[in-house]
Amino acid sequence: MKKFRNNLKEAYNESKRSSIIVYFILRFLVILTMIRQFFLQNYTDVALCLLTLILLILPFFIQKRFKITFPNLLEIIILCFIFSAEILGEINNFYGHISNWDTMLHTLNGFLAAGIGFSLVDLLNKHAKSINMSPLFVAIVAFSFSMTIGVVWEFFEYGMDRYMGFDMQKDVIVSNINTVYLDETNSNKVVKIENIDHTVIYDREGNVLTTVENGYLDVGINDTMKDLFVNFIGAIVFCFLGYLYLLNEDKFDFAKNFIVTSKN
Repeated sequence: MKKFRNNLKEAYNESKRSSIIVYFILRFLVILTMIRQFFLQNYTDVALCLLTLILLILPFFIQKRFKITFPNLLEIIILCFIFSAEILGEINNFYGHISNWDTMLHTLNGFLAAGIGFSLVDLLNKHAKSINMSPLFVAIVAFSFSMTIGVVWEFFEYGMDRYMGFDMQKDVIVSNINTVYLDETNSNKVVKIENIDHTVIYDREGNVLTTVENGYLDVGINDTMKDLFVNFIGAIVFCFLGYLYLLNEDKFDFAKNFIVTSKN
């Protein structure tokens, strides 16, 4: 704990006062949420709050361990992103109450991941004398890094849903499906089913479990592809800004707010 306080004090002395203030505000809100969930006996959410507290600390330790500096704006956005995903999204169900909440976070994730990938390559480019990568190459690597992070996260969501019984890949109601599974001739012809009004789900004994109104319940694929698409958009936006920044750092300096620098 003393070491952590020293890290916070060092960050404060480096004029990152606003990010420290944001950290303490969010930590206070997480602790309040954890106490409330404990009294409501929602122990899974209590564990999620503990995980959130750990994640909020990580940016400070990463900077200390690897001797790098996060721009103030980037650090604040990372802290708010963690809080928005775990506390607001999961515990307060913003994913269910606000239709575009998940889309917004995945877009931001693509943007931030591209910034991190960009920073890693840019640091290597600046500190390795024998390496001189072009701005376009740096942007392509950053884009690839961001998309890889997005894909790995979707693997994680699928694994949690498949093996742990979660529902991280949110379901979507669709009224039209195209499938070769229902082709009675078994000749790989697409069977189109349109204007589905409702579907009825039975168990093996023939009992009706539930009725899905207004269509067919798609269990994950639409959500996964939407998440990857908005991740793609976020990555493209940052890589374009980063590319311009490398071409002219003085004129296009907005990307600088999201690029990690070395303390050395």
